[in-house]
Amino acid sequence: MRVFIIEDEIPAAEKIERFLHRYDENITIVGRAMSVKETVNWVQTDGNADLLLMDIQLTDGLSFDIFKEVSLDIPVIFTTAFNEYAIEAFKANGIDYLLKPITFEALTDSLDKFKNLKTKLSEPGQSEASSVIDLQSALQMLSKREYKTRFMVKIGEHIKSVTTDQIELFYAEGRNAYIVTDQKRRLIIDYKLETLEEMLDPKKFFRVNRTFIIEINAIKDVLVYSNSRLKIILNQDFDREIIVSREKVNAFKQWFDGE
Repeated sequence: MRVFIIEDEIPAAEKIERFLHRYDENITIVGRAMSVKETVNWVQTDGNADLLLMDIQLTDGLSFDIFKEVSLDIPVIFTTAFNEYAIEAFKANGIDYLLKPITFEALTDSLDKFKNLKTKLSEPGQSEASSVIDLQSALQMLSKREYKTRFMVKIGEHIKSVTTDQIELFYAEGRNAYIVTDQKRRLIIDYKLETLEEMLDPKKFFRVNRTFIIEINAIKDVLVYSNSRLKIILNQDFDREIIVSREKVNAFKQWFDGE
């Protein structure tokens, strides 16, 4: 199987590549692209692959823009931190739709689905309608997905429940993760930020860098920072700078705009 990876975050692309080789060491990674422009150029000059692993938010726009510029009939497994792009994925060669952070198990299910789909399409009387049914199933699962609404914390000898509408941000410090509430309380929780990303509603929470996950209503202002980055000012005083990492700026703007 020949796979082309379209992902604007290098660590994420390397993770996908490791998972692919773990799934099947005979998979060939024919190349990688980080932007719409790079992908369009690859399609025009080569475009030879059996499957695309395609992030939706790229450095210069959404990956759906690729389909507006070139004809592309290669099956796609879409990846994204947001679930609101499912319908567009359904229209653009999508055979599956994975929410970040991607796990090996989830990618395995998608690759198995791709292999089964190829087998079905090679059988007499089968059509691409099978892929429609597969993706519809994925969309139904997304629409029913429930996100975590409260976290248990320990305060002295007491155990409390903090709801997500009380939380302004999550952050990591050393080996620990913390929540900061709208009452300016900092409380330790027993989760890693990678796990929290999958638990939280992506319409309300966004991971701006390796250290911080921000709640949309906690943001007082967003300032243009050095090297095309962004600086977040919270409603409450906070003793650390919160900078949107360069590779997440475009996705943050889309999230902040409600796209």
